[in-house]
Amino acid sequence: MRKLVPLFLLALSLQAAAQSYPSQPIRMIAPFPPGGSVDIMARLIGDPLDKQLGQRIVVENRSGASGNLGMEAAARATPDGYTIVLNTIPLVTNQALFKNLTWDPIKDFVHIGMVATAPHVLVVPKRITANSVQELLAQARANPGKMNYASAGIGTTFHFCAEMFKDETKTFILHIPYRGGGPALLDTLSGQVDMSFPTLSAALPHVKAGNLKALAVTSATRAKLLPDVPTMQEAGVKGFEFTQWLTILAPAGTPQPVVVRLNQALNAALGSKDVADKFAQQGFEPFTTSPEQTRKFLANEVQRYARLIKARGITAE
Repeated sequence: MRKLVPLFLLALSLQAAAQSYPSQPIRMIAPFPPGGSVDIMARLIGDPLDKQLGQRIVVENRSGASGNLGMEAAARATPDGYTIVLNTIPLVTNQALFKNLTWDPIKDFVHIGMVATAPHVLVVPKRITANSVQELLAQARANPGKMNYASAGIGTTFHFCAEMFKDETKTFILHIPYRGGGPALLDTLSGQVDMSFPTLSAALPHVKAGNLKALAVTSATRAKLLPDVPTMQEAGVKGFEFTQWLTILAPAGTPQPVVVRLNQALNAALGSKDVADKFAQQGFEPFTTSPEQTRKFLANEVQRYARLIKARGITAE
């Protein structure tokens, strides 16, 4: 019984703290370097979130090992609501990509809420004669292994989106990984590669300028910024849907009143037109959910990506 007393006292102190939460600044870990989409979105949501909570949100970049260092730090932080973490697709893919991962995306966290979602875009350079997804697929099937696509690197959203496309269409298209989305997009623009699946925000200026042809967006509905471009499903790839998303989590054991408070503040911030406009500049739209909806969504994504990673033989090496 003696061993239970400290845990009981800790639970009482956490519940008491939850009643006056928040009473000090909140650390938001961004497990990727400054300047990337996670860092940018952390700072965009941080300001309206601290207005809702009445406390400053301090963004801390803890990058390394495909986000694993930052997630490990978040998972092991004191579960008092003063450490939260913002992450995207690697949250649900790293468990299948890395052996002996030290954190679990479902068991080691409570799920505060989703933040935003954005599609990717299938683009081809001007030298590619295909003007639709079906025309591109006809070329790929007539030349198996001779067409290629550029990604921002193994395990990136570019990569997973393209592999999902190949899996759904049963095509053999070579993967050319780059060190980042910028170089991948540059070689797509120059025609060095045949296609790519960049984010909407990265592709948009080049599509608008006529330097890339957008054949489809990967979301279930058309993108507001590219209303004339069909979805992948409209283009004939039935059941295909891929979106990049962002979500906020806290360490497992964070008191439920704190989780509810954070979720309410987050959803209120996401309801702001100013936030929606700033998100739109990055190609994102607000995505509001309850903590339970967030947990179910992420659990489904873990399973979906694990199946894809196994089917396509994707490894982190």
